[in-house]
Amino acid sequence: MMNALPSLNLALARRVIVDFIRTELARFGFQRGVIGLSGGVDSSLVACLAVEALGAENVLGVILPYRTSHAASRADAEWLAQQQGMATRVIEITPLVEPYVAAWNLDARRRGNVIARARMLVLYDQAEEFRALVIGTSNKTETLLGYTTIFGDNAVAIQPIGDLYKCQVRQLARAVGVPTAIITKTPSADLWEGQTDEGELGFTYDSADAILYRLVDERRHPEDVIAEGFDARVVYRILELMRRNHFKRVPPIVAKISARTVSIDFLYNRDWGT
Repeated sequence: MMNALPSLNLALARRVIVDFIRTELARFGFQRGVIGLSGGVDSSLVACLAVEALGAENVLGVILPYRTSHAASRADAEWLAQQQGMATRVIEITPLVEPYVAAWNLDARRRGNVIARARMLVLYDQAEEFRALVIGTSNKTETLLGYTTIFGDNAVAIQPIGDLYKCQVRQLARAVGVPTAIITKTPSADLWEGQTDEGELGFTYDSADAILYRLVDERRHPEDVIAEGFDARVVYRILELMRRNHFKRVPPIVAKISARTVSIDFLYNRDWGT
């Protein structure tokens, strides 16, 4: 099958991610994690793996509905949390977002970015109260495409599934017991009414995964990918998104003035000083 990716060793991936969550939080003196639970497959999978790594009592799921959010999203998030035995908090962000939206008459895209950043603001505050770190839920497909809000859903302490393509997220979610109804639902960030990920991107996640795998993991030229039978329009659109959104994948660049500049010369491993 043209779109297929190599099979994922599910047991190994599960073990690696569970150990990653436990180790990276402990490295900085934390034993608890906070997750924004959307009711989608990505946050559901991360919640399951975090519970496995830290224990249900050490994982808090925060559900952050906006006035246009689907009631089913909250129901799915609560269903997953109940299944995992983890606590949840429901915090309505409409009163936080609406005054700014109304003052500036924002269109749907700008409003969506404000919603994503408001959610992260609340998550970090809840993490402070819970004495925890914020655990991210972005996958590799979203990250490569830049389908993320900078200082919104990508502003987290760790990214456990950031090296899994969307199709691999679904595979691992099935293996860990995420309900099928959550795995098969239409992906949506739930930022405005009728919004879907694939509708906004203009192609399916399955197509994106297959093309990205060939361009990134196998380092193939786009012409070779097109020759394999992929839609040229989609291949070049994906390349454009990758290049245009690269700034979201790197730390802010620093103007070099001194002899040792942070992130240029002053470079240490992540665990330096711990």
